[in-house]
Amino acid sequence: MIIRRARIEDAAEIAAVHVETWRTAYAGMLPDKFLLNLSAKSHEGRWWRHVLAGTAGGHSVYVAEGSDAGVVGFCSGGAMRGNSFDCDAEIYALYLLDGFQGQGIGKSLFLELVAQLKNTGGKSLLVWVLAENPSRFFYSALGGLIGVTRNGSVGGKKIREVGYCWSDIDQLLERRGTDAVNIHKQGN
Repeated sequence: MIIRRARIEDAAEIAAVHVETWRTAYAGMLPDKFLLNLSAKSHEGRWWRHVLAGTAGGHSVYVAEGSDAGVVGFCSGGAMRGNSFDCDAEIYALYLLDGFQGQGIGKSLFLELVAQLKNTGGKSLLVWVLAENPSRFFYSALGGLIGVTRNGSVGGKKIREVGYCWSDIDQLLERRGTDAVNIHKQGN
């Protein structure tokens, strides 16, 4: 598995992973109709090409790529959106196809992006996750503490999100290099 910075040519694969993971991760949490109406083609054109072309202002994206599987996951983030929280960097999204979870790939993606955020001046970090999503424990295992909550709406359903916070990115990055899987970092 290779972890590398995403390129514009990855937009279609990232969009496909984005839609597939939303459908599997949020089944039962978000309305079926909303999930079924998600479109990889739409996500690619409206969002991912824009982000990967560099027009999303400081938004960084890394992918996990298997030699036979192509892009199987991605992590994106950048400066903290909004100023009402006591963090300066934010992970916007971390998604990995089901068949590749539990192997350390998500952790490697996450920590690679966190290192990039630190290199661009990030000192503290926030990640939002649906409160009822069992994957939220991934962030607890990495030392994140629930520091904030917020309410919102997705697909017409009211949701509650929890914000996992790390006040010191350096402490989080001490966890790098502890994966048991064969993951290679490719040049940025």
